[in-house]
Amino acid sequence: MTIMSAAGGGFSRRTFLEQLSMVGGTALVMAGMEALGFGIGSAGAEPPKLTGGAKGKKVIVLGTGVAGLSAAYELSSAGYDVTVLEGRDRVGGRSYTARKGTQLTEFGGEPQTCTFDEGLYINPGPWRIPYMHQGYLHYARKFRVPVELFNNDNDHSFINFDKGKGPLAARPVRKQEVAADMRGYASEMLAKCVRQGALDQQFGPGDKELFLDYLRSEGYLTPDDMKYVGTEGRGFDVNPGAGVDPGPGKPSTPHKLGDILQSQTWRVLKSVSAFDQQRTMFEPVGGMDQLPAGFVRNLKLQIRLNHVVEKIAQDANSVTVSYKTPDGQQGSVTADYCVCTIPLSVLKSIDVQCAPAFKEAMSEVAYALVCKIGLQMKTRFWEEKYNIYGGHIYVDDPEVQSISFPSTGWLGEKGVLLGYYPHGAPAAKVSALSLEGRRKFALAAGKKTFPEYADACDSAFSIAWHRVPFNLGGWAQWTDEGRAKYYPTLCQPDGRLYLAGEHLSYITGWQEGGIESAWQQIDRLHRRVHA
Repeated sequence: MTIMSAAGGGFSRRTFLEQLSMVGGTALVMAGMEALGFGIGSAGAEPPKLTGGAKGKKVIVLGTGVAGLSAAYELSSAGYDVTVLEGRDRVGGRSYTARKGTQLTEFGGEPQTCTFDEGLYINPGPWRIPYMHQGYLHYARKFRVPVELFNNDNDHSFINFDKGKGPLAARPVRKQEVAADMRGYASEMLAKCVRQGALDQQFGPGDKELFLDYLRSEGYLTPDDMKYVGTEGRGFDVNPGAGVDPGPGKPSTPHKLGDILQSQTWRVLKSVSAFDQQRTMFEPVGGMDQLPAGFVRNLKLQIRLNHVVEKIAQDANSVTVSYKTPDGQQGSVTADYCVCTIPLSVLKSIDVQCAPAFKEAMSEVAYALVCKIGLQMKTRFWEEKYNIYGGHIYVDDPEVQSISFPSTGWLGEKGVLLGYYPHGAPAAKVSALSLEGRRKFALAAGKKTFPEYADACDSAFSIAWHRVPFNLGGWAQWTDEGRAKYYPTLCQPDGRLYLAGEHLSYITGWQEGGIESAWQQIDRLHRRVHA
């Protein structure tokens, strides 16, 4: 979907929402999302009330990502006889943490065992939680899964753009320097226009001086002549300290405006964060697999692991799921209803008895190609030498996308960095490398910013979600045409089969999408039972 501007040009929904946020803050953004059909206004902060009992009904839940676990927990708590089948030897789906002993073999790949030190880990799938994801936080609170802050941005970190030009290209530049200088120069130029009367018609009585006061503050301008000459917030060449040396320190010198523009480093700046990418977010203490573990502790039923679904059949009165176990044993389970949270990338290859339109819809959703790698470092050099605590290194290489620092273990001896996070075609290219090739690629990318990067690494664990069994992709990628033509079909049950997961939400790629989708579907199922 593209929104048309008043001048007739097109701009994206994300751009539109960012502009709304600048004008009216979160309230206007939420209203805009509702108007665009994002359904954010109906997002629940808690699960539906499944009152009235289960009337002796049986339900099969397929998959143990957060969508399947949410459905299983709420249905079983309401009295339904629930059977949960999971193809893997673990629960959690993409809500996954790699730590010492974690094993993974991708399709066509080499066996891999994580050798991180005890207590260190990487979240190869979801790794951060926005504050508005109340479904996730509901269960974290309910199951007493502690969360901590995730530093999603850091002005003291680096921008390192290879594709830019000029003296700031292909070298690390502190983000705070670029942010201060660009705001300073922009404010200075705008202040000149205001003082010359070029914008007088835009102001009401008294507004002009108030706006100039804002520009002085926003751009760190000198009080009288409205010039940008730098600010201590961009950092010092020599920090202030004791005595006369260093004493007051040595202030840093602003970069030239043209150098910043030519370097392209300004592209990472946002005066207002994206709605789902706030500067401060959450993560569960100890790894993303802690919430699935919380579900398991509170489920009053046993999950059947290593049960690979081969067929879903149904008639007017029941649904039967056939499965196979690793030892080759085949079996089946029959119930009144089935809630299936298997990703569509996998489900479309399973023998599912459903309407032709339903089957067609399952096949019309692409899934993201996406890779991650965790790099265990022998020292936390980014903290000790560069004073960087959390956040990301911004690069313009799509095969790297970003390098990210942990928001845990401050001042510790070791730590695990996210070495790359490419999407789409670049992810396909990186995923084709051997495990050692991926490690070397990630280390070469990081060494462009940190000379000690490669020597400091003593272990790596990588994943390409489009090559992982039972996933075959990172998240659903709906087109506008698919949303209009196929999405509504899959949101409704086909006979006794209900689908749920992040792919049946407008919050694709987030755990919240899976949780809220499951809530919506079990509410439908329960209302049907009591109709």
